[in-house]
Amino acid sequence: MFDFLLDEGQKRLRDDVRELVKAVPRQLILDMDADRVQFPRDFVREAGRKNLLGCRYPKALGGRGLDWVSTAMLMEEVGTLGYIFACVFGVGAELVCDAIVLHGTDAQKNEYVRPLLAGDRFAAECLTEPRGGSDFFGTATRAEDKGDYFLLNGQKRFIVGGTEADFFLVYARTDPAAAPHEGISCFIVDRSPGVETKYLYGLMGCRGGGASRVAFRDVRVPRRNLLGTLNGGRAVFNTMMIPERLGTAAMTIGAARPALEIATDYTARRKAFGQTLSQFQGVSFQIADAATLLDASRASVYTTCRAVQACLPEGQTRRLVSETKKFVTEACQRAVDHALQVMGGIGYTNVYPIERIYRDLRLASIWTGTSEVMSLITAGEWYRERSAARQQRATRDLEADAFASDQVEEKVFE
Repeated sequence: MFDFLLDEGQKRLRDDVRELVKAVPRQLILDMDADRVQFPRDFVREAGRKNLLGCRYPKALGGRGLDWVSTAMLMEEVGTLGYIFACVFGVGAELVCDAIVLHGTDAQKNEYVRPLLAGDRFAAECLTEPRGGSDFFGTATRAEDKGDYFLLNGQKRFIVGGTEADFFLVYARTDPAAAPHEGISCFIVDRSPGVETKYLYGLMGCRGGGASRVAFRDVRVPRRNLLGTLNGGRAVFNTMMIPERLGTAAMTIGAARPALEIATDYTARRKAFGQTLSQFQGVSFQIADAATLLDASRASVYTTCRAVQACLPEGQTRRLVSETKKFVTEACQRAVDHALQVMGGIGYTNVYPIERIYRDLRLASIWTGTSEVMSLITAGEWYRERSAARQQRATRDLEADAFASDQVEEKVFE
C-alpha cells in the first residue's frame, strides 16, 4: 500500500477496512472456493453496516463523499481476502450504484442506492450474454415498449452475484432498427416473476460469488425503472466502464499482494544448500520483479484515479483507464507467477493459498473487458490524441532532430 499518498482520513478508512478483512472467518474463504457457499451475504452486509460500501458516493445517499484514491485503496485492501470478495464488494456498491447515481432519478436513488450502500439489498450487473461477451452492443436481449411498462426477454450469463441479487441492472435492445450503439436501453429490474437465476458454472477460480445465468421471460419492467433515456444505454455503459475497469485494476493488486508476501516470508526461512532461498539471486530477483510489478501497478492505478478525479477529456480518460486495466491485471498475474515459481512444489499444493490466488487472478485480464479490447481502445484513443497534437503544433518538432531529416524524398508513405 502507498500509505504516503493517503491523508489521515483515508488512513482511518484503511484501518476500518483492514478490520473488516481480519474479521472474515477462514472457513468462509475455504467454503467459497469449494463451492459450498455460493455468496458471502454476511460479508457484504457487514461492509454496509461499517459504511464501507460505495465510499465515493454522497453522504446523503449513504456513502462517505470521498474520492477515487480512497476507493482504490479500499478495493485493494478488500482484494487481499481473495479476488472474489472484491468482485462481490464492487459489483453492487460501485458498478450498479455508479450507474444509478450518475443517470438515475431521485426516486431511483432513494429506492435502490440507499439500501445497497447499507448492505440491506444486493444487486448484479447484467452485461455478458451466451452469444457474446466483448460484443456488448450486439445484445440479443429485447425490451418491448408497452407504454407504461417494458416486456423484457433474454438471457445473461457469468453474472457475479446473480443468485443473490434483489435487483439487476440490465441492458436490452429497445430499437431493433437502430444502429447497434444507438438502440440499447438500461433498466433496473427487480427480482420478480419471470426472472430466473441458476448457479451452474464450474469456475476455475473466483468461486462463491454467486456467478449465475439469468433469464428474463416476459418480465414486466415499469417505465419508471428505465435508467437514463430511452435508447440511451450507451451513455450509461460508457460511464460504468470507468469504475468497472479501474476498480478491477485496484482490486487485482490486493489479490496479488498476499502471494508476494507469502513467497517472501517462505524464501526468507526455507533453506537449501546451507542457506536461505532468499540468498540465491535466482530467487531474490524474482521476488524483486514481483514487488516492482505491484508497485508499478499501484503507480498506474493511483495516477489514473487522479486523472478521473480531474475530469479529463472523455477520450483521454478512456485511454488511461484501459491502459491501467490491461497493464495491472497482466502485471499482477506475472507477479503471482513469480511467487509460485520461487515456492517450488509446495506452492503448487493447497498447503499455501498461492495456487488459489493463481487460479483466481486468471480472470482479471478477461472480465470487464479483455486485454485485447483494452489494447483496441488504447490504440484508437492514442492515435486520435497524437493526430490532434500534431495539428496544434504546440510542442517541438522532434522528427526534425535527425541529421538527414531534410531528405524528404526518403520519407515515403504510399
